[in-house]
Amino acid sequence: MPFKVVRNDITKMNTEAIVNTANDYPTVGTGCDSAIYKAAGYEELLNYRREHIGYAEEGEVFLTPGFQLQAKYIIHAVSPRYRGGAQGEAKKLRACYRKSLQLAKEKGIASISFPLISTGGFGYPKEEGIRIAADEIHAFLLENEMEIYLVVFDGKATHLGEKIYPDLEAYIDCNYVEEARKEEYGDERRNRETQRRLNRLPFFEAAQEAEKTSKKSSGLEDVCEYESTMLSDFETVHESRLEERMRHMSDTFSEYLMYLIQERNMENAEVWKRAIVDRKVFSKIKNNASYHPNKLTALCLCIGAKLNMDETRDLLARAGYALSPCDKTDIIFSYFIENGIYDMIELDIQLEEHGLPCIIS
Repeated sequence: MPFKVVRNDITKMNTEAIVNTANDYPTVGTGCDSAIYKAAGYEELLNYRREHIGYAEEGEVFLTPGFQLQAKYIIHAVSPRYRGGAQGEAKKLRACYRKSLQLAKEKGIASISFPLISTGGFGYPKEEGIRIAADEIHAFLLENEMEIYLVVFDGKATHLGEKIYPDLEAYIDCNYVEEARKEEYGDERRNRETQRRLNRLPFFEAAQEAEKTSKKSSGLEDVCEYESTMLSDFETVHESRLEERMRHMSDTFSEYLMYLIQERNMENAEVWKRAIVDRKVFSKIKNNASYHPNKLTALCLCIGAKLNMDETRDLLARAGYALSPCDKTDIIFSYFIENGIYDMIELDIQLEEHGLPCIIS
């Protein structure tokens, strides 16, 4: 377990070092910076920086004692402020992770905890920030051994036991109960739900009305006229979109994904970054119409492309997959998609909290 994403207060992480999001000048900022200074001993840490460090450029790192923290050391990464992305922010942010890890290695540090550098008060986009963190940590671990934690919330934002989405647990329980009842009673509940949905459809209501009026041998013409009007409205609003979908009936996973991305006027990079899918993997999918990703990658791309539940099921089916009501990972992905929560960081936290393997690791 060399790299793990956790929800915690970084000042309480029991690792040999923690990383702080530092200012360039020896002043204390908000968020993670403030929380670490308060936990370590505000005046003691601030005086140490003033006396021993002073000014440091964005993207540079320096080491201080942990003082009153559980961690022996604090590695301060001078975090870049986000100014639109065209002023070298990504390069500086990568340097924060890379130089922090190199400094930890030089000091013989065996375990370290990072916050999501620059994504709080410094304004760096969170999704891009997590990708840079994962890229740099993975690159370091290819050649080095170290226990690394990415702590996604500081003490001001959350407490250890707090749930991000309090109703998710109930959602999972409900799905499991539904499956158990189905096994015991068959498809009665599904049949009742189907009937309830049909009762809400305009054509079904028209058919019911037709049945009533036919018994009186009158009024059937009105129902036919109603159905004709409904069909006319359908053709006006939906026919072209339906035809467009029909043209993609035989699309492979790759082809249909590209179609959905184009339909949303999204950029490919926007999708794979939000999905936290490796660019090379996405390139294989894009350039090879017959390429079948694994199920987890396919699910992540559904989040990345902001698909609704019907589109998700359709896309997964083209790779030979289906969402299972008895699989916790599938249930969590379903919950996020049904509720329009397209945030892989939040989703990964829920996987962790329900004892499932993390994606961002």
